[in-house]
Amino acid sequence: MQSQILPSRAALVDRIALQFEYGQNLIVLLGTSGLGKSYLLETSITDKYNDFNKAFVQVGAQMTDVQLMTQLLEQSFNAPLVDHNLSLSQNYYQLAKQQQCGACLWVVDGGMHLSEELIAELELLSKNAPNVLYIMIASQSKLPFKDAVNIHLEPLNIAESKQLMGWYFTNLPYDEDPVFQTFLVEAHGNPSLLLAWQPSEQVADIVVKDKVSWRLQLLTLLLIIMLLIIGLVYKADMTQWWENANRQIDEQVLSTAITTEQAIENKPQKRVPLSSEPPAAVLQKLTQKTNNNVPAIVGSLTESTNVVEQEKPASKPVEEKPASKPVEEKPVTKPAQTKPQNPIVKISSNWYLQQPADNFVIQLLAVTQQQVGNEFIVEHKLENITNTYQTKRNGKMWWVVTTGNFVSLNEAKQALQVLPAEVRKNKPFYKKISKIKQEIERVDQ
Repeated sequence: MQSQILPSRAALVDRIALQFEYGQNLIVLLGTSGLGKSYLLETSITDKYNDFNKAFVQVGAQMTDVQLMTQLLEQSFNAPLVDHNLSLSQNYYQLAKQQQCGACLWVVDGGMHLSEELIAELELLSKNAPNVLYIMIASQSKLPFKDAVNIHLEPLNIAESKQLMGWYFTNLPYDEDPVFQTFLVEAHGNPSLLLAWQPSEQVADIVVKDKVSWRLQLLTLLLIIMLLIIGLVYKADMTQWWENANRQIDEQVLSTAITTEQAIENKPQKRVPLSSEPPAAVLQKLTQKTNNNVPAIVGSLTESTNVVEQEKPASKPVEEKPASKPVEEKPVTKPAQTKPQNPIVKISSNWYLQQPADNFVIQLLAVTQQQVGNEFIVEHKLENITNTYQTKRNGKMWWVVTTGNFVSLNEAKQALQVLPAEVRKNKPFYKKISKIKQEIERVDQ
């Protein structure tokens, strides 16, 4: 069972399978580093050609032609006797006569390290093999094959780049984030660069302002409107009261005046006595003369406000809080429910190192997340019949789950048929212990 695969990569896997069906037995997958060639090869060998004898070899700079030839033949035949003095094609013809290996699929990762002699041998076998032999090679540069089909692995587009990052990162920035958009553009659709995203280094300090409640704003607006209405109602009454008060004061002042002739003649004039009432009493009388019924006006304003509120659509009433301090209620504590945790499957790399190199196991799963492997083992109840080891490919850690320990390939084939149907849906295949030991050594490199 492989992890999720992008739509463009799944279409490319189907295209490779279609080329094999059309009779092209040698395909070279070209692409720069980090585009996911190894992952695509792993997907092809896992999801396709279940009845084939599959061989997967990762070629390094220090691997010799003899070592590569030995690994390909050991994974294709049952306990073969490889003659190092013969070429790859000669050994293959000789072993094919001795035993029926059936159809074979060879996947070679790191084709740029292949020698010219081995390239010629692979091309010769793809044309003249006595049985069905499909060869798929991944390389960063074009190889000197004459009749091979070269398929170029294109970078991911923006949509698939975000989809790939969404599988590995839970909280991605918004699409409008300029930093995130710049990162997507500069990654140029390279999966290794996209998965190098570090969210902790892209956090911006955003200060969120406190928002005033809309209810407070509405009450303030209603209060202002009420004050304006009261001011307009009292404007005419206050103006009339002010004019009457000024008129009474002017009359009192004029009643005490004398003419100029009387002042010159110094004749005593009969003065009109001023009112003995204090000014406060006068103002009170003037106020009583005006017909201002203040309680009635305020009551009418209150009734109009209630009518307006009743005509509005039904809304959630604002509950007034009581003046007294509410009684604090103690929270009811519920018993904590413990969630079952998935058991952690231990890595048993030492177990593989203790097994004979010629034995075989059945690979059930290869993923880049250990949790996925744990869930797979627990889901199918395989804790007692599986082993797990770690390996490194292209700088990433992989967890591989296997089952069984068989002396011959025929025993492994018989055990594969006995596995549950749900497990066989993941298309397991056979792998030799010697190959697994080499993969375990990559962890410390």
